[in-house]
Amino acid sequence: MALSSMTGFARCHGASGPYTFEWELKSVNAKGFDLRVRLPQGFDELEAHAKKRAGELLSRGTVYANLTVKRANAAASVRVNEDVLNAVLKAAAMIAGKVDAVAPSIDGLLAIKGVVEVAEPEGEEEEDKAARIAAAEAFDKALADLVEMRKREGTSLGQILTQRVDEVEQLAKKAEAAPGRKPEAIKARLAEQIASLLDTSDRFDSDRLMQEAILIATRADIREELDRIASHIAQARELIGKGGPIGRKLDFLAQEFHREVNTCCSKSNDIELTNTGLAMKNVVEQFREQVQNLE
Repeated sequence: MALSSMTGFARCHGASGPYTFEWELKSVNAKGFDLRVRLPQGFDELEAHAKKRAGELLSRGTVYANLTVKRANAAASVRVNEDVLNAVLKAAAMIAGKVDAVAPSIDGLLAIKGVVEVAEPEGEEEEDKAARIAAAEAFDKALADLVEMRKREGTSLGQILTQRVDEVEQLAKKAEAAPGRKPEAIKARLAEQIASLLDTSDRFDSDRLMQEAILIATRADIREELDRIASHIAQARELIGKGGPIGRKLDFLAQEFHREVNTCCSKSNDIELTNTGLAMKNVVEQFREQVQNLE
């Protein structure tokens, strides 16, 4: 299965009888899946169809779907709501008797909400039904285009993630081979530190110091962390190769990467190993940022 991004855009135009319409779909990152639909009056029943079809093809991301509909060769009708107008005139006459004010103008009266009503032309039932069917089909086409765009972006993300995993592996090998983590190097550093302490005071027990040094050296070993990082690398490659909606799994894996690399840095007592750990931490963070875009 292909990888898919959670971001994408699609637009689809259509026509049926006197109607022309346009779907616009936009997808953004989200923890789960949500479809938010804006429909004009008379096309409300398409929401159920849109949610069903989108739910079948998408598992994560918030999708905004907007339908715009126009009807050709049909002028809207305008009428004056006389009940509202009479109420306004009555109120104006009552106020005029109490204050010194000019009489209301026609344009002022028409601007009052509710006085003028604009009614869209009523379409034929068969024409409206055919337009809704055509609009539903156009949504399916726009959705397919959105899915395809998300897959194209997912392919690019997969390549980037693979590169980041390769970089982590190279840095882990560099940490593995760091001279500073060799037993001889650790022993030499500890011996030097112990000798320095013994020179400053004769109250230290050299045997006890050596035992403590061995314990510290054991705790500073990052063999276990490097093994887990190698395991995470294998899992990441397997997931990326398998594809599908793996965003959540890779996000969890990125957190595990981060935890092991942090431990390597905290255990390090060698400048070269510390720098390698910090570089690995930076790559892992880049990996996690890209994973946030995956479905």
